[in-house]
Amino acid sequence: MKIGNIDLGDKPVLLAPMEDVTDPSFRYMCKHFGADMMYTEFINADGLIRDAGSSVAKLTIYDYERPIGIQLYGHIIESMVEAARVATEANPDVIDINFGCPVKKIANRGAGSGMMRDVPKMVEMTRRIVEATHLPVTVKTRLGWDDQSKNIVEIAERLQDVGIKAITIHGRTRAQLYTGKADWTLIGEVKSNPRMHIPVIGNGDIDSPIRAKEMFTRYGVDGIMIGRATYGRPWIFAEVKHYLKTGELMKPLSTTEKVEIARLHFEHSLQVKGAKTGMLEMRRHFGSYFKGLPHFKDIRLKLLTTLNPDEVYSLLNLIAERYGDYVVDESINPSPWADKQD
Repeated sequence: MKIGNIDLGDKPVLLAPMEDVTDPSFRYMCKHFGADMMYTEFINADGLIRDAGSSVAKLTIYDYERPIGIQLYGHIIESMVEAARVATEANPDVIDINFGCPVKKIANRGAGSGMMRDVPKMVEMTRRIVEATHLPVTVKTRLGWDDQSKNIVEIAERLQDVGIKAITIHGRTRAQLYTGKADWTLIGEVKSNPRMHIPVIGNGDIDSPIRAKEMFTRYGVDGIMIGRATYGRPWIFAEVKHYLKTGELMKPLSTTEKVEIARLHFEHSLQVKGAKTGMLEMRRHFGSYFKGLPHFKDIRLKLLTTLNPDEVYSLLNLIAERYGDYVVDESINPSPWADKQD
């Protein structure tokens, strides 16, 4: 699979852009476990062109993360075009347009998946962004606004016609948010459409290596993107790749092994963000790494409240000592962050 001149190999597995999740330290862990391509947290175009600190900070990328995309969202064409120019200066490998976020405050003002209610504007915005950057432009979107407007086959053709180099489709409508099961049928129709010649990447409910292989086999997609199933489980990329290659499932990780992964993640978070911010941003990840451990409430509370890095290291040692070889069945470990972009 290629996005422009970027060769991602056969059956690549991509990390979805997710607000408050795919920060540099989490991306570091996903790359460590074999993510073929990653994206920054999605960035508000208006904030970026106003030089808002939180938006500009999200432009920071590192060479070891490549190939990496910067994803933008907004509802004003001129702002999105200018934001694309600014993002291009950060030298990512791809500029991605977010036409998929279903969050009410974004979609109701016409950004994210809200753009699916105005397809001509969606197409024109995409055309203008393609013209504004020398980088490959890709799009992430959904099946449609609701069950009465599942128009992704038409949309995919029209976006391809104005120059995008790949499309990622989440198998739900905006109206579904993250409820119900992702429907990959229309994703398969986009891929099998003889007019389509760009890569089609499927997204939605890929929470296991078996599910990943099923999506490749049944729907013929060029790549898959994983979002919420990576929470507290960045090694899912290694699990998927191992299964695709061998047909065998990897041995589940013990709690001791997860502690070592959480420790590496924590160290990198401190290195990148500094002690205070690194500590605060790791709280959401600690809660996910150790979800499902019995009688864990006391330790979890301390992990989520302490501001002392040394205490975190002591708590991680305690978890390893107390739980050791204990294995959590991740197939029944639902994500606590169901409102995040995927």
